[in-house]
Amino acid sequence: MSTPTEKLGFALVGFGAWGSHHAQAISSSKQARLVAIACGSDRSAQAAREQFPEAEVSTDLAAVLARDDVEAVAVAVPNYLHAQVAQQALEAGKHVLLEKPMALTVEDCDRLIELAQARRRVLAVGHELRLSTLWGAIKRHIDQGTIGQPKYVLVQLFRRGYRLGSGGWRFDPQRVGNWILEEPIHFFDLARWYLQGVGQPQSVFAQASHAHEQHPEMCHNFSATVTFDGDAYALITQTNAGFEHHLTVQITGTQGALWAQWSGVMDRTLSPTFNLRLRRGEEVTEEQITAPAGEVFELQHQVDMMADAVRRGTPPAASGEDGRWAVKLCLGATESLRRGEPVRLT
Repeated sequence: MSTPTEKLGFALVGFGAWGSHHAQAISSSKQARLVAIACGSDRSAQAAREQFPEAEVSTDLAAVLARDDVEAVAVAVPNYLHAQVAQQALEAGKHVLLEKPMALTVEDCDRLIELAQARRRVLAVGHELRLSTLWGAIKRHIDQGTIGQPKYVLVQLFRRGYRLGSGGWRFDPQRVGNWILEEPIHFFDLARWYLQGVGQPQSVFAQASHAHEQHPEMCHNFSATVTFDGDAYALITQTNAGFEHHLTVQITGTQGALWAQWSGVMDRTLSPTFNLRLRRGEEVTEEQITAPAGEVFELQHQVDMMADAVRRGTPPAASGEDGRWAVKLCLGATESLRRGEPVRLT
């Protein structure tokens, strides 16, 4: 096992489009090293060998998990495999960085949390927006009381359609779970994070429509209202039938307000535009965010976060309990769509 001065030995499970970004983030980290990659096919294994020759590449997951130099496992496989692979990794005694959604059911989330606790392993969930220089600055203002008690959160995304994913898994309800678990889950987590000081979510009411008849299973247009303790609430709204990638967050509190936006040609762009504005009283100022923001950069921060959690015992940015809440909110929204009415969460 590594000491606090050694790089953390990582294995990556899954080498699709997003998995390759995970590999790059681990490989470039000053606190981690990419030891092995477990791939789902010979084709992806060949690509992994070409791009990351320093790592041992295999299609045998059990063999990868059996390696003594693997201390932590990053899981970046299609949604329906998350709980299964995470369980295998935890049972092998590895710490786990698990892509969202944590699982497709709350019961599977509970099982992973209990297993991580029993094995005394770190279980972190990939809600990487919490590690953003932009979205994290909002959280710091809230925690510092800059805008007083937050009352209202709006998270709004306008984006182009999804990539299909390996084998078209994002458009397969059996493998994606459901579309709400694929991307809006990030925004449910973000809203809950911002309103953490207010209390836990109490109910969710959702509405949705699809924009393309050939994919009726996809909620291309989706909105949900989440009520919290007291009179605070959040509105999560997204369209997957737009263009480019534009994310906006608005928060009002008893003493001020925050407004932030992030825009790029696509979600994984390396050259986005973003800004954060703050109102306190009648004064409106713009905060300078000097470090880059975006999910590719946040993935790099996430690897370092995991290394700190394993080696120094610092809490992960998003714990298993946070991942469980995000899944619970998404499934509550799914049930609300089915019933056409609000769904209680507690």
